[in-house]
Amino acid sequence: MQNGKDVKEALNKKASYGPDIDLDDYKVGTYTPDKVDRLESIPGDVKERMVNVGVMPCGTGRAGTILFNDNGPVHVSSSSDDIELMPIRKAAKIYDLSEYLWKAVPADKDKYTSKTYIEDSDGYFIRVKEGRHVKYPVQTCMIINRNKQMQNVHNIVIVEKDASLEVITGCTTKKHVTESLHVGVSETYIKDGGSLTFTMVHNWSDDTYVRPRSGCIMGKNSKYVNNYVILNPVRSVQSYPVAYLNGEGASVKFNNICLSHDGSEIDTGCRVELNAPRTSAEIISRSITFGGRMIARGKLVGNAPGAKAHLECKGLVLNDGGLTLAIPELESSIADVEMTHEAAVGKIARDQVEYLMMRGLTEEQAVGMIVRGFLEGGIKGLPDDLKRDIDAAIDKANLGS
Repeated sequence: MQNGKDVKEALNKKASYGPDIDLDDYKVGTYTPDKVDRLESIPGDVKERMVNVGVMPCGTGRAGTILFNDNGPVHVSSSSDDIELMPIRKAAKIYDLSEYLWKAVPADKDKYTSKTYIEDSDGYFIRVKEGRHVKYPVQTCMIINRNKQMQNVHNIVIVEKDASLEVITGCTTKKHVTESLHVGVSETYIKDGGSLTFTMVHNWSDDTYVRPRSGCIMGKNSKYVNNYVILNPVRSVQSYPVAYLNGEGASVKFNNICLSHDGSEIDTGCRVELNAPRTSAEIISRSITFGGRMIARGKLVGNAPGAKAHLECKGLVLNDGGLTLAIPELESSIADVEMTHEAAVGKIARDQVEYLMMRGLTEEQAVGMIVRGFLEGGIKGLPDDLKRDIDAAIDKANLGS
């Protein structure tokens, strides 16, 4: 049980990383937006924003959909009996969630978690039933509708024993929104033998501040793949999810793909604690700066024998004036572990560009091909929709100019 006094005091607690934000500059968004019964009736401009973050506005090929405007749910639908999908406030009325609420992410971590706790924020609740394998992904979408709004949501995903699930979540703002704050607390629980693939795509306005707070607790022989993608301009992102591999044989892979545009400050990474024998982890980070500030962090903590883990941070600098910083860390007090890291920052080799141009490509096409290969390199099994998003972002960036 969280200590309410400690949580309240944490309202003044700055985050460990990233620029500080005055929460009083933003108004908490509405918890009671207008409902949408059918996805087809969503306005066209909103549908466009949804597509840009990998969310299908018709629900085709999805096991379920939950859509939030500001801080309240506007649409919930499901086509699968294998899952439970609802707002977390509703789930709390049906189930005793004390086993899950604020167990993977401490409420007094910083001012952002404290605000979410005090607001008793809503969010999505997803549970896949024991032994069930959901054929299609569940999709979620978080949209900020108004300027100077704070969206603070609290999400829980539970994968029961021997079950499997894929979640695609997109976060965005409406076109007219220029300045906003998104705080998303996400707690994930993968039971013994469970498997989860979670892909998050961000597409914010230029002056949006983003503060996700995520934790995942994993059981025996569980598997977790997390894809985190930022392709478009944003003012500031600071994200540092933590995975706790508490069950023997658990494995996790984090894939981060980030483009830092001029004026953006992106500080991302993750931490994995290998707390049980024969657990494994891989952190793969690919980042490109066009003049923005890009920090890629990663930490592996080996706490049990037989743990194996690898951390790889690679960055490209395409324009002068920005900053790229890779911070890999390894920590262990156990002799029987294997942990490695690799970090590299550089530019596109001119001879590679010229080689491709000799074979008929323009300079822009050659640079685009190299960048595309860099972003996808080392990251296996990316969803086809995500690959298309990467292609579109590269084309939009006009890399050859």
